[in-house]
Amino acid sequence: MEFDWSAADVAFRDEVRAFLDTNLTPELRRAGRLATSVYPDHEASMAWQHILHERGWAAPAWPVEHGGCAWSLTQHYIFSRESTLAGAPPLSPMGIRMVAHAIIAYGTPEQKAFYLPRILSGEIFFCQGYSEPEAGSDLASLTMAAVDDGDDLVCTGSKIWTTHATEANWIFCLVRTSRAGKKQQGITFLLIDMTTPGIEIRPLVMTSGEQVQNQVFFDNVRVPKSNVLGQIDDGWTVAKYLLVFERGGGAMAPYLQAMAQEVAVAAAEQPGPDGNPLLDDASFAARLADARIRSDVLEILEYRTISAMSRGQNPGPAASMLKILATELSQQLTELALEAAGPRGRVYQPHATAPGGPIAEFVPPADGYTSGADWQAVAPLRYFNDRAGSIYAGSNEIQRNILAKAALGL
Repeated sequence: MEFDWSAADVAFRDEVRAFLDTNLTPELRRAGRLATSVYPDHEASMAWQHILHERGWAAPAWPVEHGGCAWSLTQHYIFSRESTLAGAPPLSPMGIRMVAHAIIAYGTPEQKAFYLPRILSGEIFFCQGYSEPEAGSDLASLTMAAVDDGDDLVCTGSKIWTTHATEANWIFCLVRTSRAGKKQQGITFLLIDMTTPGIEIRPLVMTSGEQVQNQVFFDNVRVPKSNVLGQIDDGWTVAKYLLVFERGGGAMAPYLQAMAQEVAVAAAEQPGPDGNPLLDDASFAARLADARIRSDVLEILEYRTISAMSRGQNPGPAASMLKILATELSQQLTELALEAAGPRGRVYQPHATAPGGPIAEFVPPADGYTSGADWQAVAPLRYFNDRAGSIYAGSNEIQRNILAKAALGL
């Protein structure tokens, strides 16, 4: 495919830059620059979504008739890259990038009319109810029961590792409606109002100290059958479709390329083992060069995948490949950033960051003192949070099994 930008693409890039310059406030830029994970400060993320929605750019990958943009592949890439370089806080992926695509593909006209506009405006904020204490990457082993009772399904069980459950007002869940047949059968995809009686949320404290993940308990929660997405007992089909967008629906290369550049700039200023700039250390420089090369390779692979999707093709096992490459490359870069942070990267200073949730049992200094630069305070928290990247959305071991079966026929 042709990678040179046309005059129209350059004009679009300039339009995006002008929009970002005008609408990204210092507070929003700070939230993006100091984010400690893929989940930014909730209030900043929603404020940015509102601005994008007013411009019509909140969900550019959606079909135009539902509020998306008639952009070319190159324009999608330009928007992603320019937003990253400008420091825009990312939007929560649960609604716009994940469940919305499942609603578009499997929802009834009534469901599309109700959920999609409210997801765009931020009135509805979804979290994801997939994993359970005994069902993680082996998701089909889930046991949360949904018992048929007239016009309702009565749900009992729990979900774990539920991101931003305390902020969400809706949750999309996989529930067990039948135990007949294979374990992938008898699963139903259900949209649940979080204000329904019988729901309890218990925050989980992560290694970074943030309370972003949660366990959600359901005790005889009644959900109308009209909230089923797709067919009862066929939720696995919907879930597989959605996972394509969770694992490979966005462009990660621009973000990782920008991160690599930030590491290079920092390493040029920080002393290495011999007192000279860390960037002059042969081992560090080689590892950083490897990461930058891999980020360029990832960019080409994302172009190929997004191009296929723009022609209506399902990315299939390519989504697993992209998930592996992006998460492991991100982990490599956060390791390099932590190394570049030096001794100040060992200090716990979450007050100098923009965390994705409350910080447990931490009292910041009265004068707001920070040892070193803000990025050095961010580095250890990103490092800790990024360890989960190769586990969530199906562990990378599971992704390699998918590739072995679907791509290699093993």
